[in-house]
Amino acid sequence: MTGKITVLDGGMSRELLRLGARLVQPEWSALALMESPEIVRQVHSEFIEAGADAITTNSYALVPFHIGEDRFREQGPALIALSGHLARQAADACTDRKVLVCGSLPPIFGSYEPENFDPATVQDYLSVLVANLAPYVDIWLGETLSLIAEAEAVRTAIQATGKPLWISFTLADGAAAQSASEPRLRSGEPVAEAAQWAAKADVEALLFNCSQPQVMEAAVRTAAKTFTETNAKVEIGVYANAFEAKTDTAKANEGLSKIRSDLDADAYLRFARDWVAAGATLVGGCCGIGVEQIEKLASDLKG
Repeated sequence: MTGKITVLDGGMSRELLRLGARLVQPEWSALALMESPEIVRQVHSEFIEAGADAITTNSYALVPFHIGEDRFREQGPALIALSGHLARQAADACTDRKVLVCGSLPPIFGSYEPENFDPATVQDYLSVLVANLAPYVDIWLGETLSLIAEAEAVRTAIQATGKPLWISFTLADGAAAQSASEPRLRSGEPVAEAAQWAAKADVEALLFNCSQPQVMEAAVRTAAKTFTETNAKVEIGVYANAFEAKTDTAKANEGLSKIRSDLDADAYLRFARDWVAAGATLVGGCCGIGVEQIEKLASDLKG
């Protein structure tokens, strides 16, 4: 393995649960900002202590889909700012290295639901997230996006801030996808098309997240090939989830998904080594990937 590897943090929600926060739908991880923000700060700090070079704000669920339209308008700005403040505090408390804060810009209309994307209203919601996270973040992270139009909306929303942008797509990862000839986003769009978009969109990194580890390597190889062919200087990253396999029609927002029992720190590291060998330089974890896995990544990939 060559080149500098940036280790990302892991999934916020299960770490909140482990440390005693409540986790229920529809509020999901947003509930901890309302009831126990000190636990959110603790999760950030534990990931940093484990070796994460970049942490992500707990703003993923701060959208009407999770907290409701009225609460988004009334409490959203303060909760979004709080998520940024807590991450910034934790990052700045690290004295042995610089830790970056990524501002999470989620799919506004629901995870894994590209059919709900509304280009007419998306900027109304993204603008609130961007305005209230901007004072705290180093990098924008549009994450768990299911279609290229969502990524373009995020790019539009952050342009005036002048801060770098990472875009992370979630991949089709059901049984059919794992045996398919080419990797695709959950919208059905080919990863090659997403990489071609990224090559032209002035993004600093293209990542893949919140999908089964098994489908990530093919996406990394496809993106790397596209960037080589287009001479694009775009980093590639992966942060997979630890969910048990779902059906191809499963929703991401229907309760607490079961976590795989076969994806401990050593098993996750084996996948990560393959991603790095394929061209990834940004590696972390999504839902169900905790402090132990991130610590193993940091000691191995940065060593």
